Amino acid sequence: MSERSHPEALLRLRGISKSFGAVQVLAGVDLDVHAGQVTALVGDNGAGKSTLIKGIAGIHAFDDGTYTFEGSEVHVTSPKQANSLGIEVVYQDLALCDNLDVVHNMFLGRETRRRITLDETAMERRAVETLRGLSVRTLASVRQTVSSLSGGQRQTVAIARAVLWNSKLVILDEPTAALGVAQTEQVLKLVRRLAHNGLAVILISHNMNDVFEVADSIATLYLGRMAAQVDARTVNRARVVELITSGRSGALGLAAPEEAQA
Repeated sequence: MSERSHPEALLRLRGISKSFGAVQVLAGVDLDVHAGQVTALVGDNGAGKSTLIKGIAGIHAFDDGTYTFEGSEVHVTSPKQANSLGIEVVYQDLALCDNLDVVHNMFLGRETRRRITLDETAMERRAVETLRGLSVRTLASVRQTVSSLSGGQRQTVAIARAVLWNSKLVILDEPTAALGVAQTEQVLKLVRRLAHNGLAVILISHNMNDVFEVADSIATLYLGRMAAQVDARTVNRARVVELITSGRSGALGLAAPEEAQA
């Protein structure tokens, strides 16, 4: 795989493996994620993307390998641990409550209290500051109920919730999958803004247009192995699609079976 193991990598995975019973889902995966960059994680269905991000997020503990965050080896075995490191995940279902407004969705499960009552003023202020910091101008009010929002606005709220907690790494799972052209553009601009603000971003996507629009680095999983992680400027769509479908593109990617045996 292409060498990107710089000491300043915020997240560094080496030799990561994960099995469920007799099924090995990840095998010897290496990954580097840098602050201020968008790392696209791509691969076909069943390549291991979901298992990898769930391991990073502490939902599934990895079986083998080293997990280094901010230069220190860590053992993340729960989402709470991952959150304490500054890792947040925005899954495809967004986990938003339609009957609540934007503020209460952003603070869902982490409400600010003043003694026994919710501190509505403090929560609204922080929600507005977070959205303003991300240059979000598509919401008329933070007191709108989520049920009244468009798909792109919902995705914006979910992403803003992820960065509200002094996050360092935000993982976005197919954030534009159900969006139209205009809403996709809004979300991709927000993704780039996260990186511009100094956060590390992992973007999981099947859409090559989205990947090449925002990614600094592209990491391709193939049948549970990391085929290659490359600078997005050094490859084109055809090569990435080859890596996704066969694990190899020219001299790039996994060794051919005869080479591996040599």
